[in-house]
Amino acid sequence: MTIWTEWSEGAQQGATVANPVPGSNPDLLPHFLVEPEDVYIVKNKPVLLVCKATPATQIFFKCNGEWVRQVDHAIERSTDGSSGLPAMEVRINVSRQQVEKVFGLEEYWCQCVAWSSSGTTKSQKAYIRIAYLRKNFEQEPLAKEVSLEQGIVLPCRPPEGIPPAEVEWLRNEDLVDPSLDPNVYITREHSLVVRQARLADTANYTCVAKNIVARRRSASAAVIVYVDGSWSPWSKWSACGLDCTHWRSRECSDPAPRNGGEECHGADLDTRNCTNDLCVHSESSPAWSPLEPLTSPSQPPAPPKAALSPAAASGPEDVALYVGLIAVAVCLLLLLLVLILVYCRKKEGLDSDVADSSILTSGFQPVSIKPSKADNPHLLTIQPDLSTTTTTYQGSLCPRQDGPSPKFQLTNGHLLSPLGGGRHTLHHSSPTSEAEDFVSRLSTQNYFRSLPRGTSNMAYGTFNFLGGRLMIPNTGISLLIPPDAIPRGKIYEVYLTLHKPEDVRCGRWPTDAFPSPPIFPHLRLPLAGCQTLLSPIVSCGPPGVLLTRPVILAMDHCGEPSPESWSLRLKKQSCEGSWEDVLHLGEEAPSHLYYCQLEAGACYVFTEQLGRFALVGEALSVAAAKRLKLLLFAPVACTSLEYNIRVYCLHDTHDALKEVVQLEKQLGGQLIQEPRILHFKDSYHNLRLSIHDVPSSLWKSKLLVSYQEVPFYHIWNGTQQYLHCTFTLERISPSTSDLACKVWVWQVEGDGQSFNVNFNITKDTRFAELLALESEGGVPALVGPSAFKIPFLIRQKIITSLDPPCSRGADWRTLAQKLHLDSHLSFFASKPSPTAMILNLWEARHFPNGNLSQLAAAVAGLGQPDAGLFTVSEAEC
Repeated sequence: MTIWTEWSEGAQQGATVANPVPGSNPDLLPHFLVEPEDVYIVKNKPVLLVCKATPATQIFFKCNGEWVRQVDHAIERSTDGSSGLPAMEVRINVSRQQVEKVFGLEEYWCQCVAWSSSGTTKSQKAYIRIAYLRKNFEQEPLAKEVSLEQGIVLPCRPPEGIPPAEVEWLRNEDLVDPSLDPNVYITREHSLVVRQARLADTANYTCVAKNIVARRRSASAAVIVYVDGSWSPWSKWSACGLDCTHWRSRECSDPAPRNGGEECHGADLDTRNCTNDLCVHSESSPAWSPLEPLTSPSQPPAPPKAALSPAAASGPEDVALYVGLIAVAVCLLLLLLVLILVYCRKKEGLDSDVADSSILTSGFQPVSIKPSKADNPHLLTIQPDLSTTTTTYQGSLCPRQDGPSPKFQLTNGHLLSPLGGGRHTLHHSSPTSEAEDFVSRLSTQNYFRSLPRGTSNMAYGTFNFLGGRLMIPNTGISLLIPPDAIPRGKIYEVYLTLHKPEDVRCGRWPTDAFPSPPIFPHLRLPLAGCQTLLSPIVSCGPPGVLLTRPVILAMDHCGEPSPESWSLRLKKQSCEGSWEDVLHLGEEAPSHLYYCQLEAGACYVFTEQLGRFALVGEALSVAAAKRLKLLLFAPVACTSLEYNIRVYCLHDTHDALKEVVQLEKQLGGQLIQEPRILHFKDSYHNLRLSIHDVPSSLWKSKLLVSYQEVPFYHIWNGTQQYLHCTFTLERISPSTSDLACKVWVWQVEGDGQSFNVNFNITKDTRFAELLALESEGGVPALVGPSAFKIPFLIRQKIITSLDPPCSRGADWRTLAQKLHLDSHLSFFASKPSPTAMILNLWEARHFPNGNLSQLAAAVAGLGQPDAGLFTVSEAEC
C-alpha cells in the first residue's frame, strides 16, 4: 500500500520539476544533462538507467516511490565543459525480478532526484516494461475465394505484446507494400484490403507481427481469384445437311473459367430443321425421311421427288436392311434390360444406406473448392433411400416422416486444397419447428427430460456410415463422427447439447422446455476437496448406440494444465444419474474406451460411448490456476446521471463468453475495454475489484468501500454464472460525456490486471467489433464428405499408404511426430487404423480453419515412393 501512496503523490510529476530553497540563487538549481528514458526488458537482460546533472552534489534514483539503495548506484563526478560547474552522473541496473515482484497493477517507474545548495530537481519518470510477444494471434486471416474485381478483406489481430507488435503482410513470402500498389492498403486494425481482386492477387497471404522480442507468423491464408465462364457469341448457321438440319455453336471462352470458376450454363450447340430443295415436308411429318418414298413404290413420285430421291429407285433390298437394323437394336435393348435386372437383384443383399458410397468418387474433381453459388446446377443432391434399414434407440432415432426427406450436398473439391471452404448443412423444411419437434420427442423419454435448455445450445442431425459433424455455434463445442463410426446399414439421429452448470447441479431444467419433472433427482456434479469444474458440461447421444469407431468430442477448458499442479479427470454421468471417473488424464490405457488429447485451451475426447461429460481438475498445489476472462461493459446510452460499469469474471471458454454477450445485448450494454486474462490460483484468497482516479470535478463514485470482493469458492467451484461486480458513478453535470478512470482486478497475493478506461459515454463504440467477431455463428450440422477438410479419396490413399509398417520409418508413426502427437503412439497403435485416428484428430482440431497445405507437406515429407498419393485420376473421379 506504501508503493501505491507514493505513486499517487508522484503521479502529477511526469516531467522535470525543480524545488528551490527560499532565498537561494535559482540559477544554481540542478538541471539535468541526461534524464532516464523509457526502456524495455528483453528476456532476462537487466536494463541501464542513467542520470546526469549540473551543478549537483548528490543524485539518487527513486523507483515506484522507494529510494534505491546507495550501494546500487554507480557514481561518476566530472566538470561540465560549458559552464565549469561540477557535474555528476549516476547509473543503476533494473532487473526483471525487480519489476515482477512489484504488486503488478501499475507500471514500474524510476526517477532521478538531484541536490545542490540551491534546492532539488526531479527528472522525468522513466517507465520500465517487460517486453514480450505472445505466440498465438488473436485473429488469423482465413482462406477465401472471390470473383474477379470483388473486394478482399483479410483480418489480422496480432498477438498481445509489449511494445505493441508492428504488422506487415507477405504475399507468397514477398512483402506487400501499399505504397507501390494503390489497389492494396492496410487498415489501422491491421487488416489487408484489396480494393478490386485481380488474377495476380491469387496467392498465399501471411500476417507477420514483430516487436523487439520476437517475430511471429500467422497461418497462411490461400486467396483464389476465380473467373466464371461466359459464352462467346453464336456462330453463323451452318449449311443445311443431308438430315435437313443445320446448326450453330458457341464457346465458353468470353472469358473462359479460371481458377475453379463456374463453367457456362446451357448448351454449346444449337440445331434446328431447315428447308431447301432437297427436303420435302408433309403435314404429317415435320421433317423428310429417306423411308418416305418407299411406302408406296407403285405410286409415281411427285415431280420434285422423282428427280431428287435416289432411295426410291433402290428397290426392296433397302427395306430389308432397315428391318434388320431395327431387329438388332431391339435384341440389344432386351439384353441390356436383363443385365440391369440381374445386377439389381444382386445389389439387394448389399449395403442399403442413405447414400451409396459411389457418391464419394463422383463428388471430387480436380478443381478448386469454393463456396457453392446460388444457382449452381452441378451440385450433386442425393435423396435418402427410404427403404434402407433403420435402427431406433429410445424413441429418438426414428427418421422423420412429417416433412421432406433430408438431403445433403457434395461440391467439387480440389485435392489437398488449403481452402476446404465447402460447408453444407443438413437441410430441413422448417428448422425452428423441427427443432421443437425433436425436443418434444426427446422429452417423451424419461432419460431425456434432463437434456437441453433450448435449441440455441443444441445441435442435431441424421447420420449414416458417411459420418459428419455437429457444432454448437460460438461455444467451442463440436462432435466429429468419422466415416464408418456408424455401422453400415444404420441411420442415427445424433444430438449435442450444452448444459448450464447450475441446472446439472440442481437436477432440474427450465419448465417451459420440459414440463415433466426429471426422473433422476440427483444430478449434482460431485466436487470434493480441491476439485473444480474446468469445462462446460456437454451431452452427446443417444446413449447406448453402437459405434464401430471412436467419435471425438471437442470442448473448451479454462485450466492451465501442468502435471505438477493438476490432476485432471474426465467424468461421465451414468444412466442412473451418478457421475463416474472414466478417465484419469496422463494414466490412460491404450485399450481404454476413452482417450483425451489435452491442449492449452481445449480438450478432444475419443469415445465409443455417447453420454454426458465434464472435465474436472483437482489442485495438487497452490500453483494450480484457472484462466478467468475479464470483461468491462457499460450502457450504450445514458439517459440519467448514473452510469454503471459492470466487470465480469468468467471462465475463459467460448460458451461462457457467449452467455454474457447475449445477456449484455439484452441489457443494452457495450464492451468498453479489450478483454484481459487473469490466472486465478487455488490459494483460498478472494478476488478483489476496485475503481480509481475518477475525476472528482466531473464524476462521483457511489461505492462506499474501497473495493468489492468475489468469494474464492464462487469462482473455484465453477457453477456460478455471470459473476460480476458493478461500479456506479454519478455525473456532476448532465452534459458530462467523457469518462476516464482505472479499474483494478486482482486476487489477494496473486495475479492482477488493470484497465485504463478513457472513452465518451455517448458515442464510443470502438470495441463493438470485438463482440461481433466473437459472436460469429457456424453451421450446426454437416453431413458426409462436406464435414471434413480432407477429401475422402485422399484420406483413403493416405491411410492405405501409412498404416502398414515401413522399415524406413515413413509410416503413421512419423506422421504423428510431425504433427506433435507422438505422445499418443500407444493409443493410435491399439486401433485397427492408426492413420485414421491421426487424421480424425487433425479434423477435430483444425475445422474449419485448418491448413490442408501444411498437412500435405507433413505427409509428403515422409518420403513415400507412391507419387500418386496426392492425385486422383480422371477415371477415379
